[in-house]
Amino acid sequence: MLHTILGANGNIAQVVSNELNKKDIKVRQFSRNPKKVNESDELAPGDLLDSLAVANAVSGAKVVYLLAGIKYSGKIWEEEWPIIMRNTIEACITNKAKLVFFDNMYAYDPNEVGHLTEKTALNPKSRKGKVRKEILDMLWEAVKSKKLTALVARAADFYGPGASNSFLNELVIKRMKNGKAPQWLYSGDKKHSFTYIPDAGKATAFLALQEDSWNQSWHLPTDPSFPSGKEVTDLLNKELGTNFKLQVMPSWVVSILGLFMSIMKEIKELKYQTAEDYCFYSTKIEKAYDLKYTPFKTGIKESL
Repeated sequence: MLHTILGANGNIAQVVSNELNKKDIKVRQFSRNPKKVNESDELAPGDLLDSLAVANAVSGAKVVYLLAGIKYSGKIWEEEWPIIMRNTIEACITNKAKLVFFDNMYAYDPNEVGHLTEKTALNPKSRKGKVRKEILDMLWEAVKSKKLTALVARAADFYGPGASNSFLNELVIKRMKNGKAPQWLYSGDKKHSFTYIPDAGKATAFLALQEDSWNQSWHLPTDPSFPSGKEVTDLLNKELGTNFKLQVMPSWVVSILGLFMSIMKEIKELKYQTAEDYCFYSTKIEKAYDLKYTPFKTGIKESL
C-alpha cells in the first residue's frame, strides 16, 4: 500500500509519515525538496503548481494527503491555492485515490468563533478565509458529483516540540526560554484554542485508515481548556521559574507595525481570533473513535 504526502517536511507531515510507517504503509514524500522521515520513504521532488508533477506523485497511491503550507500572503493564497487544489483533485480523480485535506478554521463565520464545531457555517469575512472556502467548495463539489472520496481534517492554532510557524511557540515559548517577555495580540484575557501537533498528525493518519470517516469534516483532538494568553504565561512561568508579564499588542500597535512588517499587515484581518474568545471543539472525533487530546499542560511541558 502506498500513500502520498503533498507538502512533505512540515510538522504535521512528519507525524503522519511516522504513523503510516507503523502500519507498514509506504510513504511517498512530495515537495520542492522532500526528505525521508522513514527509511522506506520514496522521494518525489516537484512543485504543487505543476499539474504533471502532482499527477506523477499521486500515481499508484491509495490515499493522498494535502498538508501543504504556502507563504502567508493573501495575494499569494488567492493566486496559488486554487491551482494547488485543482491539481490535487484532478490527480486524485484520475488515479482513483482518496484525498485527505488538512485545513484550518479561517473559512468559518468569525461571528461564531466562540463555539466552533464541524456544523459551524462557512462564511468567512477575511481575504484568506475566502480563499479557504473557495478551495473547500472545489473539494466538496467533486465529492458531491461522486468523482472524489475525501475528508477534511481541521485543526486550531497548533503548537508542540519543534513547531514552526506557530505563534504560541514563536511569541511565547521561545521568547520566555530566551529570557524575554512573551507577546500576544489584542487581548491577553480571551480564551484560545491550541491543537497539539502530535495529536493532529496521529488523528489525521487514523482518519485516513477508517472506512466510515470519509466525505465529511473532522475537528482534530483539541484540549477544551482554552487557555488565555495570561494563563499560558502563568503556566510557563511556573515551569521555567520565571516571573514574566505578558506584553499585549493593542490594535494601534499592530497597525503601526503593519507598515513595516508584512506578517503584521497580513494578520490584521484575523483580529477576531485573538480579540474574542476562540473555542474549537473536537467532541465529534472523541465520541466517534475515542481519540483523546493531550492536556495543554502536558503539551506545554513537552514543547519546552
